Amino acid sequence: MSGATLDRLDARLRDNTAVVGVIGLGYVGLPVACLIADSGLRVVGVDVKPEVAAQVNAGTSTIRGREPGLEALLREQVSAGRLRATTSYADLASADLVLISVETPVSDDHQPAYDALRRACEQLGPVLAEGALVVVESTVSPGTMERVVTPALERSTGRVAGSGFFVGHCPERVMPGRLLRNLRELSRVVGGQTPAVAACMTRFYGRYVRGDLDPTDLLTAELVKTVENAYRDVNIAFANQVALIAEHAGGDAWKVRELVNKSPGRNMLLPGAGVGGHCIPKDPWLLVSAAPDDVGAPLLQAARSLNEGMPSHVADLALRLLAEEGIDPGSAVVAVLGYAYLEDSDDSRHSPSAAAVAALEGAGCHVRIHDPYVAGHQGDLGSVLSGADCALLMVAHSQYRDLAPEWLAAHLRRPLLVDGRRVFEPEALTAAGLRHRTVGRGR
Repeated sequence: MSGATLDRLDARLRDNTAVVGVIGLGYVGLPVACLIADSGLRVVGVDVKPEVAAQVNAGTSTIRGREPGLEALLREQVSAGRLRATTSYADLASADLVLISVETPVSDDHQPAYDALRRACEQLGPVLAEGALVVVESTVSPGTMERVVTPALERSTGRVAGSGFFVGHCPERVMPGRLLRNLRELSRVVGGQTPAVAACMTRFYGRYVRGDLDPTDLLTAELVKTVENAYRDVNIAFANQVALIAEHAGGDAWKVRELVNKSPGRNMLLPGAGVGGHCIPKDPWLLVSAAPDDVGAPLLQAARSLNEGMPSHVADLALRLLAEEGIDPGSAVVAVLGYAYLEDSDDSRHSPSAAAVAALEGAGCHVRIHDPYVAGHQGDLGSVLSGADCALLMVAHSQYRDLAPEWLAAHLRRPLLVDGRRVFEPEALTAAGLRHRTVGRGR
C-alpha cells in the first residue's frame, strides 16, 4: 500500500495535477508557495491571520524590505489561478502534499516551544487526505519529527504514519532579502521517514530547487539544520570575542580579521552589534535541548551568552562616549539607526536594537529610532538625528551606508557616533569632526 500511494503522488506530480498545501505564509511559506505554483502545481496557502490571506489573494506581499522578484511572482501566480490563500484548514482536504512552515520558537528557559506546530498538525489531521505526504520545513530540535509531529498527526488522523500518510522534514535555508534566490539555489537536506519517502520528496523539490538535494532520514535532517546554525552562532561569537579583546587592548579587530583570513583554512566572521532573526538566536538552543544532561553543551551556551550581550555592549559604548563629553544620560537623546535584525529587511524578530534601546533607556536616555523598512520607525532620518546627542548605528541598511559622515555631523546636536557594524571608515568619521567608537576597534 505504501509504495502504491507514493506512486500515485509521483504520478500526480509528473502530470501537474497534484495539489500542494502550505501552512504558514510568512518569510518561508509565502515564497515557497509562489515557487511551487510557478512550477505548475496548484497551491493552497493557509494562514491564521485573515489579513495575510487577504493580502496574498490580492497579489500583495506581506513581506517588506528588498525581496527581488517576490511580489511580481506572487501577482503572477495569483492571477494565473495557481495560488490562493485561506484561513481554513478544510481547504487542504484535496492536498496531496502539505508543507508546514510555522514558527518553532524557544521558551524563556530555552526549551522548544511547539505550540504552533502542534496546532498545525491537530488542525490538519482531520482533513488530511489518505496517503498524503506532510513535510515540516520549520527548524526543529533533533527527534521532534518522531516525538511530536508523527504522534500528533496519528492522533488527529486516526491513521498510522507510513501507510495512512507519510512524513518528511526538509528544513529551509532562507535569509530575508534573498528569499527566492536561496530557495532556488541553495542545497537542501531531504529527510524522509523511509528512503522511498525521501526519494519522492527529492523529486518534488527538484521542480524548483537548483541546488543539490541530499536524501536522508528524519533525524539527520533535523541535526543538519540545527548544527549549521549553531556553527554560525559559535563563529560569530568568536569574532565578537576578538572584537571585545581588541577594543580593550587598543587594537583593530577588523584589520586583524583581514590578516587572519589570509591564512589558509581561516574564515573569521564579522563582529557586530548583535545577532538577531528567527533562526540563529533560537536554533542553537534546539540543538542544546537534545544534548545529554551529563554532558551538556557549554560551548553553544557560551556563544549564545556572548552574542546576546553585544547589544548591551554597544549601548555601553554610547554611554561612555556621552560621559566623556560630560553629558548626563538622563538628559541625553540617542538616535538608534536600524531596528531590523538584517540590512535592507523589515524583519525585526529578536532585534538586537530592541535590547540596545532597553539598555539605553534603562540608563535614563531618551531614545529615537529610525528604520527605513520597519513600520513605526520610518520617516525622515534628518528629523530623527536633529537634536540628538549621539547616534548609534545598529543595522547596515543601504540608506545608512550611503550617508556622508559630514551630513551626520551636521544633523546631530553633538557630533557623537557609535558604529556597531563598521559601516564607516573611522578615519572618515574623524575627518568629518565626529567623535566616535567602532565595535572591535580600540581608542
